[in-house]
Amino acid sequence: MAKFSVSLKARLFLHDHGKLLLLKQTKPNGGNYSLIGGTIERKEFAIQTLIRESQEEAGIELSEDDLELVHVLHKRSAKEHRIVLYFRAYHYDGTPESKELEKFENVEWWSLKELPKNLTGTVRHVLKAYNAGLIYSHLRK
Repeated sequence: MAKFSVSLKARLFLHDHGKLLLLKQTKPNGGNYSLIGGTIERKEFAIQTLIRESQEEAGIELSEDDLELVHVLHKRSAKEHRIVLYFRAYHYDGTPESKELEKFENVEWWSLKELPKNLTGTVRHVLKAYNAGLIYSHLRK
């Protein structure tokens, strides 16, 4: 049987008055809109990852009580399986701003009814599944 790796990630749907917080990637990083989040580190749980990444990427503070698991994505390629846990939050402290300017040129609030055309395909897929009430979906890379 062929060996493959598994990576675990966590992402955040941060809502505020019908809007979703998105990160605008710099052009060298794709130039698309994405979500706060990242790889779950060896000594972290997913919620801890999101609390850390929210501070590092957008300068906002979350607490564990703010986060609710709403979707699981299983993404697969020939060499890797990626499991992404999507959490939702409505409360945060601070003012969102890009803290990693080499990765993200801006943070922006977007209406859930009018998302940007250059939203990453993965985020678009997950939002569609999430809005349909699905707790799980999968994609092939």
